[in-house]
Amino acid sequence: MSADSPQSAPGPGPSPDPEVVELATRLFDMARSGDAATLGGYVDAGVPVNLRKQSGDSLLMLAAYHGHASAVSALLSRGADPDLANDRGQTPLAGAVFKGFDDVVRVLVDAGADPQAGTPSAADAAAMFGRDDLRALWS
Repeated sequence: MSADSPQSAPGPGPSPDPEVVELATRLFDMARSGDAATLGGYVDAGVPVNLRKQSGDSLLMLAAYHGHASAVSALLSRGADPDLANDRGQTPLAGAVFKGFDDVVRVLVDAGADPQAGTPSAADAAAMFGRDDLRALWS
């Protein structure tokens, strides 16, 4: 099973269907590359909008961390959780602040992302990098 495999329950059980794993890998790649239209189409067809990799990174986290505001917007408009943290406690907003993707930060803040969520939080990251302009978005 690859790192891009979707999360599954721990313990013994059936192996995931290789076609499902392949589709999940493609979906995570779409999020990383910002393919908003195709990703949105899959979610509209029934793919869980909060699908997560084994590391806990959601589609939204990957789109945000790679700076794709249009993919972030597409996922949020379909119900993605803006505060869903990965297994390290990182949120999409904190990732966008850390990477300096101001347009993604604004989309997430406008969608109600909590700047105090996660470890470190987006507020902590903005303070660490002296980004008072971003801190003003949620003050």
